[in-house]
Amino acid sequence: MAKKMTRRRFLKGAVIGGVALGTGLGGYRVTYGQAKKAAGPIKIGGQGAISGAHADYGWQMMAGSTLAMEEINARGGVLKRKLELKFMDEELKPATAVKNVRYLATEWGANFLFGVDSSGSAMAIGPVLPEVDRLHFFTHAATHRLTEELVAQKGIKQIFRMVAPVYQDALAAWVFKDTPEIKRWAGINCDYEYGYVAWNLFKENMKRFRPDVEFVAAAWAPFWTMDFSSHIAAVMAEKPDAIFSTPWAGEGVMLLRQALMLGVFDKIQAWWQGMGGSVDLLEGISREVAADKFKGKLWATARYIHNYPVTPENKAFVAAFRKRWGKFPNYSAEASYSAIYAIKAGVEKAKSLETAKVGAALEGVELKTPAGIRLIRKEDHQAIYTVPAGKVIQSPDYPLPVLGDLRIIPAKEYFRHPPFTPVAATK
Repeated sequence: MAKKMTRRRFLKGAVIGGVALGTGLGGYRVTYGQAKKAAGPIKIGGQGAISGAHADYGWQMMAGSTLAMEEINARGGVLKRKLELKFMDEELKPATAVKNVRYLATEWGANFLFGVDSSGSAMAIGPVLPEVDRLHFFTHAATHRLTEELVAQKGIKQIFRMVAPVYQDALAAWVFKDTPEIKRWAGINCDYEYGYVAWNLFKENMKRFRPDVEFVAAAWAPFWTMDFSSHIAAVMAEKPDAIFSTPWAGEGVMLLRQALMLGVFDKIQAWWQGMGGSVDLLEGISREVAADKFKGKLWATARYIHNYPVTPENKAFVAAFRKRWGKFPNYSAEASYSAIYAIKAGVEKAKSLETAKVGAALEGVELKTPAGIRLIRKEDHQAIYTVPAGKVIQSPDYPLPVLGDLRIIPAKEYFRHPPFTPVAATK
């Protein structure tokens, strides 16, 4: 069995194997093999959070994109040219993200860009892309405004999004619309745009299905919150039947653990954790799931889950990822892996590296990816694909919790469609 490849071991070993640290820029350059590099590589620049509490998301982007490039290069590259990667730390700061885009495109000479964890960073980068004239494939940032406003309304054609946006989190409305015993909902959400929009979209859709539902309380947790006791107490005082929650990564783990300590799962019928299906969060609560402390009441989704869909493409991707890195891929890894293959498809279809030609070649294209068939919608450059919701369970088939009792709602039902109506990005 392959040894587990941690982020620390990846970065340490990569320096020996062909990954060199950037000079003062927090970046990484990935080359393949020790032989002299072929002339004229296609350069792909990425960025994500590779420091701080959310560093696993950037690592997953690096791991997914590296795997794709290794596969493609082993088969001869794209238009007989090898792919080369440089990955930089976004730091979850818009100013840093913009600086990285300018450096990658103008100084390093990237032909294409991908990545980004923060929605604020994504919105800051968007208006810069026509200036540097590079296609950027966003593989995490969830704000709906990236594609609805910057592409569909303002016509910034250099933006493509490979991953499901905040629409995904509102799936809770479809999952619980036929449970009349759950009537009183409370929210514990991120105190920034992602939390506001996810909560508002959920309420909008839930009211459409169930006019009798009540939203009895809402608590708001700023970024980096680690003590959620006051938020939990505030919403539980209103005696909700269920809780809708959006803190993610380590914050989501802390929230769920504290909810257990305060006896919340003895008092509610269901808990929805928006990004609770991501590998890092599932790893963080694995002991609690194994001990059945959530009592079968914890539900979640993610922008991709490694046990769905059950297709040859997904099985091969998960197996290759585990063999290469010793762990399971999260949605950032899959989206980054698929973004590299989307670049390959666009370049080969256009027979060119020109931004306008590759962008036009990708509009309306269906791509077969590990997450399923992705349709890149022409109007807003949003990739449309189906991701299920499910109950967090312990399965004998996996060494970590997974989503089971899957509810498959077609993407066309919960993805918003142009022309877009505004969504309140406020509390």
